[in-house]
Amino acid sequence: MRELKACYDAYAGKPFSALPAIALSYKPVDANKKPLAAATARNRLSYLRAACRYAWRHHDLGDSNPAERVSMPKVRNERHVYLGRAEFLSICQKIKPGKARAAIRIAFYSGMRAAEVGLAQVHFGSDMFELGGEHTKNGMPRVVPIHPRIAHVVRNPSLWPVKPTKWTVSKEFKAGARAAGYGHARLHDLRHSTASEMINAGVDLYTVGGVLGHKSAISTKRYSHLATKTLQNAVGLVGKKTRTTPKRKAT
Repeated sequence: MRELKACYDAYAGKPFSALPAIALSYKPVDANKKPLAAATARNRLSYLRAACRYAWRHHDLGDSNPAERVSMPKVRNERHVYLGRAEFLSICQKIKPGKARAAIRIAFYSGMRAAEVGLAQVHFGSDMFELGGEHTKNGMPRVVPIHPRIAHVVRNPSLWPVKPTKWTVSKEFKAGARAAGYGHARLHDLRHSTASEMINAGVDLYTVGGVLGHKSAISTKRYSHLATKTLQNAVGLVGKKTRTTPKRKAT
């Protein structure tokens, strides 16, 4: 309701057929008439599009889906902050031992989101973190192998299961990052760092997407620029002579 109210002037009194034009022309500004971020415009228009689609589908308002021809503003706000193992460990050293630090270590060595770390299960004798579909972003169940460096965490009753809130873990990580000289880092950057570590070790993007639980390859594509070694090896194959198998003499 708040977001729809914020863009009310853009759509008030207009028919559903005007929605595509509204999406193209909507340029929100703040109280000082300064343009707001493209992400803000996209967020508000997403609510408006959803509301119009709902009205069309459930209340027979309009002859066709008003959201069919809507072009949303493009947003390029992806973060590209990657922490290496040495940087990660220096941050952990600034965080007091406990469940929050354990959750942070698991996040780095598994690629799980902070919320997923608190919801993951490990059954007796298993070497996998297990997540039900109700606990993942894409609604699909997922298993993540337990890295040897955090195996001791899940065997320690004082640390596992990890149940601190996402806010608590984020607060602890941010304080540790500032103390270690990485104040720009955020908790979610650990997930990107996991991907970076795997890619730098030569893991293909498809497998990286499987570990992170990406439903679409498009989500993993954001890390493609990190696969420089793979690209170098691929380019090195251009024009390379292939060894031919010598013909055997007929007996």
